Amino acid sequence: MIKVTISRNDNKKIVAFTMNGHAQFAEHGKDLVCAGASAVSFGTINAIHALCRVTPHIDQAGKDGGYLRCEFPTDVDSSTFEKMQVLLEGMVVSLQTIELDYGNYIKIQTK
Repeated sequence: MIKVTISRNDNKKIVAFTMNGHAQFAEHGKDLVCAGASAVSFGTINAIHALCRVTPHIDQAGKDGGYLRCEFPTDVDSSTFEKMQVLLEGMVVSLQTIELDYGNYIKIQTK
């Protein structure tokens, strides 16, 4: 199962997220839950980098994949921070949509 943890600050703004595990919906290379979650998360990271000119801190561990931790700088100007938040909230909605249909393979929590 893929476990997604969304980390929010005291103002409910997203400051990091972690994805850990494998969906195991199908064999490697054919797992649409894994592919969808990966596309959404990496697409969001790439969009933040390209559109906001912000480089988050990324940690990918393990030779088999299955782990992604992404932390976002909070010392950016407020306009850029809000743009990042829109992209990140869009990521959450997309992941929740996957969870809605494939809840046995992906779980999202917020802390």
